[in-house]
Amino acid sequence: MVPPVVVAAVAQCAIYAGVMLQAGRRDYDNLAIACLFLAFVPLASAVLLVSLRRQEFPITTSAFVTVIVYNFAIAVLAALRIPVSYTGFLIAAPVAVIIVVYGIIRFRQAAPESVGILDFRNAEAIHRMLGSTAVIIKDEFVELNRYDRILIDGESHHSATWSRFLTRAYMMGVEVTPWFRYVETRLRRVDVDSFDLSHLAFSPSQIVYSKLKRFIDAIAVIAVTPVALPIAFLIWAYIRIIDGGPAIFTQERRGFGGRSFTMFKFRTMYRNDVLGAAQTATNDSRIIPGCRFLRLVRLDELPQLINILRGEMSWIGPRPVERSVAEACERLVPQYIHRHLVQPGLTGWAQVSYGYAATPEEEIQKLAYDLYYVKELSFDLDLLILIKTLQTLLLRVGAR
Repeated sequence: MVPPVVVAAVAQCAIYAGVMLQAGRRDYDNLAIACLFLAFVPLASAVLLVSLRRQEFPITTSAFVTVIVYNFAIAVLAALRIPVSYTGFLIAAPVAVIIVVYGIIRFRQAAPESVGILDFRNAEAIHRMLGSTAVIIKDEFVELNRYDRILIDGESHHSATWSRFLTRAYMMGVEVTPWFRYVETRLRRVDVDSFDLSHLAFSPSQIVYSKLKRFIDAIAVIAVTPVALPIAFLIWAYIRIIDGGPAIFTQERRGFGGRSFTMFKFRTMYRNDVLGAAQTATNDSRIIPGCRFLRLVRLDELPQLINILRGEMSWIGPRPVERSVAEACERLVPQYIHRHLVQPGLTGWAQVSYGYAATPEEEIQKLAYDLYYVKELSFDLDLLILIKTLQTLLLRVGAR
């Protein structure tokens, strides 16, 4: 965590000093004091965040804590009546927030955690999933100070036999976590077979964010319209010139609450072949010349901004599937219906983690990731999906 703190301190001081000098300020003593407080912000934020063991939303938490510390530093400077440049603080603040968030995420990824699995019938299977990072505990008198986290099975271990062991763990500050919850967090997907609607217990922050998403979606569509509209017009004109006929292709998809809606896409195949085979091969001759690139960078999905504006879709969520595919999957796996508890999206966790599903069987495999998204809905996860989507589109890195 030390390098990001140093980088944040140096970057902020450089930005602040640049603003001060550009404004003609030469009060170097006040500049030095302000830089001292700027260096304090990432250091104090890092100390506070590292001390917080439970951070379900590391990005949001890190940004919030850094902003609070930043405001505290400015308030102290104001109370001391030290002349400062609030413009300089305003420009430097995002640098501190971004670098601290990045540093905390890297710290959490790199920090080793000693995990013990309390012995029960599926302990060996869990150990194989987690690899060498976990050990199976068979002796209830084992030294607990060697473990940071203990994984338990609620059905097997909430009993008189293990009550003393669990009490010791709680008293020593060892994290006690249900094994399935930890595995979900590590693998970032749920176990579909054991998934139940009762596993969904949305926190107040998730409920608030789900309400805000509709507003964020609409604002984002309005913001990108000046760029998206000319591109969409050029694509529309190109398809009309090359193949004639309608440039927009519509299809009935299953959406929020299981309700059907009409999804819009640019038609990228010749008119006589749009309603042919359901799936498209990699080198499909039915694709209109030049439209393969549109599919590659997902520009054929630009018309779905209309669906987002109408409230039928979101920017991020489980990808909407054809009604017939959804019905087939629901017959195979009853849990499939739970993916309709949130708005479908242009991109989603399953898309960036698993990729394209060509069959109902593959769609069911993707379900583990879709249900993880439904369960872990948050701004942090949406931001991660957005970053991974951009990596896939621009750098061709990750799932297709």
